[in-house]
Amino acid sequence: MDSILVAIILGIVEGLTEFIPVSSTGHMILTDKIIHPDVPQNLLSSFEVIIQLAAILAIAIVYRERIFQLFGLKKSSRESTSTSTSRVQKPRLNLIHVFLGIAPALITAFFARDYIKSKFESSSTVLWALVVGGLFMIFAEFFSRNRVKLTAPDMDDITYKQAFLIGIYQILSVVWPGFSRSGSTMSGGMLSGVSYRASADFSFLIAIPIMCAASGYELLDNYKVILEGDWLFFLVGFIVSFVVAYIVVVWFLKHIQKIQLRHFAYYRFIVALLFWFFILR
Repeated sequence: MDSILVAIILGIVEGLTEFIPVSSTGHMILTDKIIHPDVPQNLLSSFEVIIQLAAILAIAIVYRERIFQLFGLKKSSRESTSTSTSRVQKPRLNLIHVFLGIAPALITAFFARDYIKSKFESSSTVLWALVVGGLFMIFAEFFSRNRVKLTAPDMDDITYKQAFLIGIYQILSVVWPGFSRSGSTMSGGMLSGVSYRASADFSFLIAIPIMCAASGYELLDNYKVILEGDWLFFLVGFIVSFVVAYIVVVWFLKHIQKIQLRHFAYYRFIVALLFWFFILR
């Protein structure tokens, strides 16, 4: 298969699946197995880092105002309201929330990196992660609606404790490839009393430092391959991944109330069947 066509296909898959709770890892492995790209493995691994960076850039642009607010470069609407009405408001989301949301995953990834890499080589591990992750999402949606008191309808209402709990749930996606980072964090947020929309917003926001750290680590191992590789191959993949990821995130946030976690879970079960048919049979 032509390398440019491979770049387009993989860029689309990465952009479509990186931020919604369907497991980009599972989709990339499945796509590789189906299309059998005629690309050296070291080049393909480097390419996947590049298209992930494109997805990070897309999410950073979508949440650029929030990022500015975190660093004090722009006032939030809550702060503006507080100033104009002289009412006492809860502190808005800050960098401590972000740190608590990413620290558990980063610490786990650092100390368990060899174990995690070994699991990426197991197709059955990814298959079961798709299934179990889907069941976990269904449970989180049902349990949060019936047993959990909603205390954070908006991302600015998230407490430090809730941010840390979301970070703990994120560990599931770190140690179990295919579980889905966004699936674990959104589910964890809902189980902690955070609304579905606020959980999604916080999940996307903390994805930026998490993915930058993971991609940066991979770049250190692959930078020579990237510098010596096919720049057109990388460029096409980067552009496609960026455009698709941006469209998907904007669309998802617009229609989030219509598409619940259980719908993504059902889709994951279908992907798991395809995974079993094309890879494990």
